[in-house]
Amino acid sequence: MVFNSTSFLIFFPIVVLVYFIMPRKIRYIWLLIASYYFYMSWNAKYAILIGFSTIITYLSGLCIGWINGSGVNNKVKVKKIVVAASFGINILILVVFKYSGFILDSLNIIFKESGIRVLEMPFDIVLPVGISFYTFQALSYTMDVYRGDISAEKNILKYALFVSFFPQLVAGPIERSINLISQISEIPKTKIEYERIANGLIIMVWGFFLKLVIADRIAILVNTVFDRYYMYGTVELIVAAMGFALQIYCDFSSYSTIAIGASQIMGITLMENFNVPYFSRSIKEFWRRWHISLSTWFKDYLYIPLGGNRCSRGRAYINLMIVFLVSGLWHGANWTFVIWGGVHGLYQIIGQETRCIKDKINNKIHTKTECASYKLMQLIITFFLIDFAWIFFRADSIGDATKYIFRIFTKLNLWVLCDGSLYNIGLNQQEIHLLIIAVIMLVIVDYIRYKKNQRLDIFLSGQCIWFRWLVIFFLLFSTIIFGVYGPEFDSSQFIYFQF
Repeated sequence: MVFNSTSFLIFFPIVVLVYFIMPRKIRYIWLLIASYYFYMSWNAKYAILIGFSTIITYLSGLCIGWINGSGVNNKVKVKKIVVAASFGINILILVVFKYSGFILDSLNIIFKESGIRVLEMPFDIVLPVGISFYTFQALSYTMDVYRGDISAEKNILKYALFVSFFPQLVAGPIERSINLISQISEIPKTKIEYERIANGLIIMVWGFFLKLVIADRIAILVNTVFDRYYMYGTVELIVAAMGFALQIYCDFSSYSTIAIGASQIMGITLMENFNVPYFSRSIKEFWRRWHISLSTWFKDYLYIPLGGNRCSRGRAYINLMIVFLVSGLWHGANWTFVIWGGVHGLYQIIGQETRCIKDKINNKIHTKTECASYKLMQLIITFFLIDFAWIFFRADSIGDATKYIFRIFTKLNLWVLCDGSLYNIGLNQQEIHLLIIAVIMLVIVDYIRYKKNQRLDIFLSGQCIWFRWLVIFFLLFSTIIFGVYGPEFDSSQFIYFQF
């Protein structure tokens, strides 16, 4: 079941209605049932994996809590064994279901060069939806209990809801136990509040607008060019690359936005996952604004344990590169994702190494670094660096990505800007104009967020009632009338479902 489906539009109101009319003490049980139903709507067998991961991490938390209060010798060592076992089992499941094919393909490439017989997958494996998300969320709980950030949750049903909470289960945000478990315990105190529910609905409408009006529309153009990149020249290839940057932002942030709005209606606050990332003026700032739940997860549970930057410069750079390579691999079982992560790691290292040089040059030529033009230049350069890396993320193979980039620099065709050819790459003139209007709306909302640090619902709550309802109806009817629907456009899937 996906958010942009008729099933969800029936499922969600029923869940909310029953949630508010049933006894408060058992509301979390209802949400747990709804969450498992939501997840099993893809494949009932998936519930076995998420249930197994839940039990393993739940027991690991209880073991760590018991060790803390017992007379066991070498408590730290024993707790580390428990943590290692929890991580080992969960990572093994993730590797088997997500990376076994990738590992075999990589080994076959090596073996082929040595004349060794090709290995074959002994059985078919279907990637469970959202396995990377709920695995990381469950593992963060084990580590939080080990560090003493939270106490072990003794109620297995409440803990199971933490792992499987349906709004953010499939594609994030990856919640922290210290935030979500405490709110689950406070569910009996949740009341029906008009403003909270209204704001949650506004957030959801904005999320649907991002997905159906922008992401799914521009996906048609992007897919047309990327699938036949060898037929196009510089202009179309650049337009499609920039289009994918917009597509993945609107597609992924739309899921998090809808999840945040749906949770808010039920009185649960999820962490923000995106904060106008394309307004960043450096790659470092971009990763503070993009997929925040994942970037902070890697920082807290991988980068810092590796030593972070509390070591030599060389070692700190190695730690940084490890994080980005693993982040790339987390996104998908393909070397293109590893390259994408490596490119971002190199961006960070080069940025840190050249910082002093840039400062000296700016001081010497008296550059006004606080003026709008300089900041705009930083923003544009950062965007193009990010967009370059996105080509590897979107391409089917490293070979396709390199050929795509090669054609950008060798197949110059500026005349297509004037002859109307751009209206023949998946979207006609009317669709392009609709897309431009929708993107302008996105830029306005993101600029308000950037300047005022206010989400759309908070900003609208401070405006006069006629303007507020004008914006709400514009978004709602734009989504209904101009949203991209139907299987021919593959609008039923979110990009990050594959991760």
